[in-house]
Amino acid sequence: MVRTRFAPSPTGYMHIGNLRTALYSYLVARHHGGKFVLRIEDTDVKRFVPGAIQVIYDSLRLAGLEYDEGPDRDGGFGPYIQSQRVDTYKRHIEVLLEQGTAYRCFCASARAEQRRKGQKTYATEPDPCRLLAKAEVDARVAGGEPSVVRQRIPESGTTTVVDHVFGTIVVSNDTLDDQVLLKSNGLPTYNFANVVDDHLMEISHVVRGVEYLSSAPKYNLLYRSYGWEIPEYVHLPHITKESGKKLSKRAGDASFQDLLARGYLPQALVNYIALLGWNPGDGREFFLLDDLVESFDVRRINKSSAAFSFEKLDWLNGEHIRRLSGEQFHTTALAYYPREIADTLDTQTISRIIQPRVARLTDIPQMVSFLARMPPYSLDLYNHEKSQSTEETSLLVLENVHPILCRVQVWTNQVLYDELALFARTANLKIRTVMWPLRVALSGSMITAGGATEIAAILGKEETLRRLADATRYLIASFQAVGESEPDVL
Repeated sequence: MVRTRFAPSPTGYMHIGNLRTALYSYLVARHHGGKFVLRIEDTDVKRFVPGAIQVIYDSLRLAGLEYDEGPDRDGGFGPYIQSQRVDTYKRHIEVLLEQGTAYRCFCASARAEQRRKGQKTYATEPDPCRLLAKAEVDARVAGGEPSVVRQRIPESGTTTVVDHVFGTIVVSNDTLDDQVLLKSNGLPTYNFANVVDDHLMEISHVVRGVEYLSSAPKYNLLYRSYGWEIPEYVHLPHITKESGKKLSKRAGDASFQDLLARGYLPQALVNYIALLGWNPGDGREFFLLDDLVESFDVRRINKSSAAFSFEKLDWLNGEHIRRLSGEQFHTTALAYYPREIADTLDTQTISRIIQPRVARLTDIPQMVSFLARMPPYSLDLYNHEKSQSTEETSLLVLENVHPILCRVQVWTNQVLYDELALFARTANLKIRTVMWPLRVALSGSMITAGGATEIAAILGKEETLRRLADATRYLIASFQAVGESEPDVL
């Protein structure tokens, strides 16, 4: 059976690279009818962030990535929290020490100091502790001298790594360092614990970032030391900024939580993240999670880095917003309406009008704020080439439209549109030349939640007529201020 795992460290927010690893691991498992396992790798106590485990749970839930095995979120962690498996790692370390494929190192602190000072001898010279006799090692341990356990890399030969994305890689063993497996505090390093856990949890496919590819030969040597089967590897390319620089948690780049707060739907983020390094081969870009499960194939993962584009994400998020049912969108949008609008206006109608226009949910407050109060605006808005509108034609339109709308009895979008369309034909004007100044007069903006008559229907007759009168006075005052006469009435 195909078994994959997502093994995050609880060091803060769920960043994009982490979520992509979780998503691809999930898709590999689900595509083959297998199991998806969550394991928390929390042995790096210096980087542990309180509350970060809950962030992992919440992120996976919002993304729809339900795991089959993992910590019990009601309190029982079972075997899926590394800090609760220390005895298991110690037993497996003893096996390596006994057979000589690992050794105790007592000079780790000195070598760390060399590294801190930028000295290279720690990397270019063999660790002298490799040559210590067993009796001396036992005596120093018995005397309480601190030590770490290092992997004893063969001094000759090669190690081969086979990866689904990057192919077959052959590495000379003399280029590999004797990595630390067990720290002096008795906790395992990631490089050791992940190998032991992946074997014991019967992980068949290891999906992780390409930054771990260089360590894979050392992992394979550990597997061979134990006589274990090596899992299939799927190393994922970097995600970069559009500038080409790698996205980085430590550099403060956007996390899953950040992007949700910016108004992106979870399903749109999952869709977009899936495309950062993978494509279906048929040109499709819109996917729901079930579609991804059906289509996902590791052979379609790219070797080259994937650039994160907010422009592309905005487009895709808008597509997902438009695919929501009207009720789904309205329920989601309610949280973004200013209270004064939610309490006084028909938000169902507003939601219906703005749904085709929203790219991010956080756009909504600005899109609808004019419904609560008219913003200050420049008369330049009335000059609109596409609508063949100028300040002069706008004043003519507003002065003639006001009495027409005063006579309207049934105040709906369709009735209002029909009345204004009739006026446009009678006055030999383009309909857009009539609608544009009305839209500006009612919203004070080039970008609005709807067209002129849709806005008027939401505002109601009284408020619409009041805003038209204000706009007419504004235009008249501007002409008088520059000493121009008002244009003739149509």
